[in-house]
Amino acid sequence: MTMSSYKQKFGEEGEKLALTHLIEKGYKILAKNYRSGRAEIDIIAEIDGVYVFVEVKIRETDKYGLPEEAVSTKKINMMAQGAEDYLLEFDLNGDCRYDIVSIIKNKFKTEITHLEDAFWPGLY
Repeated sequence: MTMSSYKQKFGEEGEKLALTHLIEKGYKILAKNYRSGRAEIDIIAEIDGVYVFVEVKIRETDKYGLPEEAVSTKKINMMAQGAEDYLLEFDLNGDCRYDIVSIIKNKFKTEITHLEDAFWPGLY
């Protein structure tokens, strides 16, 4: 297996873990891997009338920093564009927020941290 296919499979595993986590917390999943132009949003969900745009980050270790620290300003801005496109495409109105599901998974542990309201696009 090449490194890039390993990373892709590991990332897909992270998204599955995040989906299960969100569903268990009562979120309704609206979309997975939503694409609009160059923007991609890993998971779009809804809970209590709030649209939630979720970035999933998975790492094997926090040796080089926590997974959520890998969400760049560029990624935040792309997510905001994708979120706007999604809301317009489906003619949705309502509150929305941006969450990060941060996962550390290796042969010893699986740690899932759900950061609600993790960032506000436009404030950076």
